[in-house]
Formats: sequence, C-alpha cells, structure tokens
Amino acid sequence: MKAERWKCVCAYDGTGFAGWQSQAGGTAVQDVIEARLAQIFKAPVRIHGSGRTDAGVHALGQVFHFDADWRHGKDKLLAAFRVGLPPTIQIKAATPEAADFHSRFQAKGKRYVYHLHLGDADPFSRPYCWTVFRPLDVRAMVAAAAVLRGRHDFRAFTAVNGPEREDTVRDLRRLDLRVRGRRIKVTAESPGFLYKMVRSLVGALVAVGEGRLGVADLRRLLESGERIPAIQTAPPQGLFLVKVFY
Repeated sequence: MKAERWKCVCAYDGTGFAGWQSQAGGTAVQDVIEARLAQIFKAPVRIHGSGRTDAGVHALGQVFHFDADWRHGKDKLLAAFRVGLPPTIQIKAATPEAADFHSRFQAKGKRYVYHLHLGDADPFSRPYCWTVFRPLDVRAMVAAAAVLRGRHDFRAFTAVNGPEREDTVRDLRRLDLRVRGRRIKVTAESPGFLYKMVRSLVGALVAVGEGRLGVADLRRLLESGERIPAIQTAPPQGLFLVKVFY
C-alpha cells in the first residue's frame, strides 16, 4: 500500500511539555503525537513540524505533516487522534497533500501573539500571560513597535550565540499592540524569526513601557547588534504560535 502525505494543524497547551521538538524523555509535543500515531498505524510514524516552540510556549496553529497509508478519510483520522491524545493537545484539521508538501520548507511565514497582563491576573489567565506589575506607557510601546517593524539586523534580539548568529537579518512585517482592559496583545508576523526573537521583542517593548529604554535606544541596538541586560526575554507562557502561512 502506498503512503499518503497528511498535513495537520494542531493546538496545544505548552505548560507541561518540553517544547515541540522530540526529547530523549518523550516529554515534547512531537513525542506525544508520534506515540499516538504509532498506536493508530501499529508502526512508528515520524512527523515534521513547521518549526520549534520552546518549553512552555503554546500553539493555536502549529502545522506538521506525516506519511502513512490511511484510507478512512480525514474525519475518522481526527477521531482517532481525539480518543488517544491528552486534553492539552488538539488536532484541529487533517488534509491529504501532494507528496512534495513540506510543513517547514514551504512555510511562507508565521504569526505569533504574546499576551501581557497589567497587574495580578486570575489563576485561570496566569498560565497564559506575562503579568507586569509596573505601569506601562502604551503610547511609547506603540512608537517602539513602529521602529522595530521592517527589515533589520535583529542580532540584539536573539538568544543565539556563535556562528548561528551570522545571518540575523529578518523582515518583521507586523508588530503591533492592542489594549483591552488590563490586557495587551502583541502580534508579530515575519517570514522567519530568530531564536527567542518574539520574546526578546516583547521584553524590549516592556522595557520601553517601563521607561528603562527609549525609542532612540532601540534604534542604536538595531545598528550595533549589541544585546543589553535591559532587554529581558519575556517568559514563555505568554507566547502563542497562532498561524503558519503557506
């Protein structure tokens, strides 16, 4: 029987997982999905994600693909996933694709959302946001986002050191803030992000909002590429991978 390539869109609560990518202890989202596929197909099945998410980061629209011989339609495949996955992982869609489809290499871009909460958050919101207790100047943060948007060398906004940092130019096509009550939603879109770039950008916006950095400082950082202590990497629980574009 000939294997067919399937594209799946999944959501997960990253709180209890060691990120997306497979880990030796089997504690990553990829490990759990592959274990369920092995049960369904009675054989090992490897999945290929659109990219990694770190431990504690959530997803509403992560995409992966796998090859398997499945002749029962997408609805029954989704049902098979549903009965065997933990409630913290949901396969939202499954569609057959061309044999050359690749979830990572054919991705055109990604959208991330980061949630900030001003002041103490309730116990149900706390695992999904960064609670900030100092007052934030939102207007200054909006001005800072405008400076960061566009094509720049984001060397100062990545956590990677060494040779991997050689190509750090990225096109940040969207970075905006939306305020609703005590919540601030930061949305970022780009064809490609550096390691921990979104969380570093959010950390920089918060530093501006608190008055620890100014817009002129961000311009200098884009020019120098120097990472400074004032830019905190925002904690993982506020970050969501919302959509992968193809």
